[in-house]
Amino acid sequence: MRRALAALDDTLFEFWNLGENIILVWTHEGHELRFLLVRHYAIAESINTGAAISDDRASTEEFINKILAGSKFVPQDEFGRISRTLAASSQVVGANYETDDEVSIELINGLVARYGVSLMRERAVVLLDAVGFSLHSPLEQVAMLNSLTYSVNSAYRQLLSKDIKINFARTTTGDGFYIWNRIKTPDANLALYKLMMLTLADNAVAQRKAQRFPVPRLRAAFHIGEHFEFYQVEALNPTTFGYIVGQVTIELARMIEKALPGQIVMGDFSVNLKDDRTGAMVNHSTLEFVDRTASTLEQLKGLVISGDEIEDFRCYLTGESREDGTFAVTHYTVRDKHGLTRSVYNAKINIHRREAEPIFLGIQHKDLNLT
Repeated sequence: MRRALAALDDTLFEFWNLGENIILVWTHEGHELRFLLVRHYAIAESINTGAAISDDRASTEEFINKILAGSKFVPQDEFGRISRTLAASSQVVGANYETDDEVSIELINGLVARYGVSLMRERAVVLLDAVGFSLHSPLEQVAMLNSLTYSVNSAYRQLLSKDIKINFARTTTGDGFYIWNRIKTPDANLALYKLMMLTLADNAVAQRKAQRFPVPRLRAAFHIGEHFEFYQVEALNPTTFGYIVGQVTIELARMIEKALPGQIVMGDFSVNLKDDRTGAMVNHSTLEFVDRTASTLEQLKGLVISGDEIEDFRCYLTGESREDGTFAVTHYTVRDKHGLTRSVYNAKINIHRREAEPIFLGIQHKDLNLT
């Protein structure tokens, strides 16, 4: 199997031709695999001109996005339909390979994805930003990014110890990271939120303990939306590191512009999550998503942060206090440098440890400058 996959990867590399082509979809007929190639610019060009569906830009965009959001493997009849629709800008190539089961299909899908573009819908992304990063020397900046990398990796290891399914990927923004979860389970977005919480907690403890080592002070943003994932062309090989771009990354960048040091900003989103009782997919608002996360935090008890065991974990959205002593959840509006506005929430995370001081992450509502 390994030898066959290695040989197939060499073939796909030739089809890819240093980034000239994108592998859009594939199918198989007997032991022949068939791949649909398009030039790297052809997807955007066909949408802008409505070339796939003549004189209909909206329908062309919907058609292309449906392909990019779906499985790289398609049945033969669907492969033929896509090939005919994109006939002017595509080519079909073949390769011999024995594939008889779903495991093989998933393995080949993983290879094909490295040479293509995928559209992810309703997927969470975290943006971690080091405050005042540009004010430090280059060597200090390296140390800060390494410190942040360690915090992310440590949080990842802790989640794995609790059998929380996550396969995170990250790409640098220069002074921080975009982080997302490649796993497509119903709870993938919840798992990423927990990764963010543990990363921020590890970073907060590192800040307290650091004397001369420059640990970054962070601000964080969390949002759910759609984005494109791709693999950047680098020299003579595509890298094994993914990159993302799309509406969700644009929103995150604009949200964090106005965030205060130490603040955790949540986007105003809706997402489908699986109902534990009925098994049906139910739409959740940002508030309901955070409440759903909070209801599952029992599983994080017993984890260790910097040598101290977690005793209690709380996460919530902040707001104005009521006369009866309870608190409302407030969403507020931020305006970016382009004059565009978006609604956001302010999040807090409280972590109590067995034999150490509690960790309070985020900023209280009363300390926000909402004017």
